[in-house]
Amino acid sequence: MTALLERLDGFRDRGALSDLDVQFARFMARIGGSDADEIVLAAALTSQRVDRGHVCADLAALAGRVVLPAEDDDPEAGAPVLAPSLARWRAALEQSPLVGPDRPLMLDERGRLYLQRYWRYERALAEAIRARATRVHAIDEARLRADAARLFPSTGEQGPDLQRVAAVAAALRSLSVVSGGPGTGKTTTVVRMLALLASQSAEPLRIGLAAPTGKAAARMQEAIRAARASLPVDEAIRARIPDDARTIHRLLGARPESASFRHGPANPLPLDVLVVDEASMVDLALMARIVGALPDAARLVLLGDRDQLASVEAGAVLGDLCGPAPGFSDAFRARIEGLVGSSLPAGAREGTPLADCVVLLSRSYRFAGDSDIGRLADAVNRGDAERARALLDAAGTPDVSRADGPDRELVATAVAGYREYLARVAAVAPPAEIFAAFRGFRVLCAHRRGPRGAETLNRLVVERLGAHGEWYAGRPVLVTENDYALRLFNGDVGIALPDPDAGGRLRVFFEGEAGTLRRIPPLRLPPHETTYAMTIHKSQGSEFDRVVLVLPPEDSRLLTRELLYTAITRARSSVLMWGDDLVVRAAVERRLVRSSGLRDALWGS
Repeated sequence: MTALLERLDGFRDRGALSDLDVQFARFMARIGGSDADEIVLAAALTSQRVDRGHVCADLAALAGRVVLPAEDDDPEAGAPVLAPSLARWRAALEQSPLVGPDRPLMLDERGRLYLQRYWRYERALAEAIRARATRVHAIDEARLRADAARLFPSTGEQGPDLQRVAAVAAALRSLSVVSGGPGTGKTTTVVRMLALLASQSAEPLRIGLAAPTGKAAARMQEAIRAARASLPVDEAIRARIPDDARTIHRLLGARPESASFRHGPANPLPLDVLVVDEASMVDLALMARIVGALPDAARLVLLGDRDQLASVEAGAVLGDLCGPAPGFSDAFRARIEGLVGSSLPAGAREGTPLADCVVLLSRSYRFAGDSDIGRLADAVNRGDAERARALLDAAGTPDVSRADGPDRELVATAVAGYREYLARVAAVAPPAEIFAAFRGFRVLCAHRRGPRGAETLNRLVVERLGAHGEWYAGRPVLVTENDYALRLFNGDVGIALPDPDAGGRLRVFFEGEAGTLRRIPPLRLPPHETTYAMTIHKSQGSEFDRVVLVLPPEDSRLLTRELLYTAITRARSSVLMWGDDLVVRAAVERRLVRSSGLRDALWGS
C-alpha cells in the first residue's frame, strides 16, 4: 500500500476529505489494479471537487500545488500532499484502465478529470445548447414589431429597452437566456414575451412554467398571475398564458425511489415553450435532463441572476451559459434593431451563436442608481473590497452598515429586529399583519452550522425569548422537504399561532394565494426547523425590508462575493453586515469559481 493510500483516513478525520472521497479512491485503486499516488490522489480529488460543487477536477490548476494540507499543530499528521506536475499526472492517468470512454473517469485535453456521468452530462448539455442556439423561428415581423411596441411602451429613458429586446429575441430563437439582478423586471419581461409568442401562433401554444423548488414555483406562479392581469392584450391572448408553475422534478415526472424521470429523449415533454425561473439554482445534471426532455422544435427560456449563488449541486450552468456576454452578432443585432426601433451596442464575436441568445437586464426598478444597497451590491459584485468597506463603515450611508461584537450582542440585535413581529404576536394581531411584520426583517447566515451559523443563532434567539416547549405562539418554521399532499414545499415559511376556529389551539399558518391563509396542525407538518435565522442559500428568491447578514468569526472558503451579493440583494431598505472587517474583505475578494468545461464548449477557450 502506498503512503498516500495509508494516509487517507487521516485527511478524512481532519475534514480535508469526506468518507465518500476516501472510499471512492480506495475502490478506484482496487479495480484499477494500481495504488500509485497519482491515481489515488486523482480519484480522491475528483470526488472531493464534485462534492464541493465542481463538475470536474481541474488538474492543470491543481498540479504542483498543495492539495491536502496537514494540520499545523499535528506533527504526527505528516507533510502536506503536493500534487504532481501535470505532465506526470496525465501520463499516469492515460495509462490507467480507469480512464477513458465507458470507464469510471474521463480526462479531457485541457487536463480536466471527470466522473464519467458528469462528463456525459456536460457533453450532452453542450451539444443540445449549441444546436438550440442556432435554431431560428419564422415570424410575422410586422405583427411582432407592433406587439412589442404595445407591450413595451417607451418610458422616455435613455438607451435601449432591454426587456423589449429580450422578448423580441426570444421570438426569433429556440433558446433565450435572460439574466438580471433583483428588480430588473425578469417576470414582467417573460410574461410579455409569452404574449408576443402567443400572438405569433395561430394555435394555442403548450407553455410550461417551472422552477427548481416548490417555493420558487409558487412565487413564479403568483408573479406571473399578477403581471398577466395587467397585460395590454386581448383576453384571448391573455388566456393563452398559463400561471400553473411546477417544480422541475414534477415537470419531468420524477419516479419514487428512482433517479430517472418519466420524460426524456424517448418521451419528450408535450410543450412548445418551457420557461425555467431561478435558473442559477439548477445544477448541471438537472439542466441536462431538462434540455434532453424538450422537443427540438420547442423554445427554452431560462431566467435568473448569473451573479447569485450557483446551484448546491455540481455546476454553475447559468453563469457558463451567459459566458462573457459580449452582445449580439452584427447580423442579429441589425435584425433586432429593426424590430425594436432602437440601436444596440456592437460587441459579439462572430461564430458564437449563443451570444444571440443572451440578454443581461441591467436597469433595477427596486434600487435607485444612488441607493446605498444598490451601490454596495455593485461594489461586492465587482470585487471592489475597498469601496464595499467604505460604504459599510461610512457615517453617511445609514442603509448599509457593519458591526461586530460578542454573540450576545448579535442575539440582542436579532431579537430587536423582530420587536414589531413579536409585539403583534403578543397582541394576537390578525395573521396577515403578523406575516407582514415577519417579512420585514430576517437574519441571514453564511453558514448553517458553527458559532454563528443559522442553527446556533436560532437556538440562542429562542433561549433569549424564553420560549417554553417545542411549540409556542409566534414560532416561525421553515419547511425543509416537499409534501405534495399538503402543498407545502422546501423553503415555505409558516408561523405557529392560536386558531380561533380550532378552539384557540396552535396551528401553523401558511400564506396562500391572493392573501388566503392555510392552517396545518403542527403534528402534520413535513420536516421543518425554526427560522428566526436562515442560511443565505435558503433565502434565494426572497425579499425582506431589513437584513442582518451574519459572517463567521473567521474566514472560510464558503465566503464569496456571490454569497454576499445574494444576501445583500434580499434587502429592500437596509443591510447590517455582522462580521470582522478582514473577513468582509476576504469574502468580497474571493470569487466562486467552479471547475467545468461547459463554458469552453459553448464559447470557445
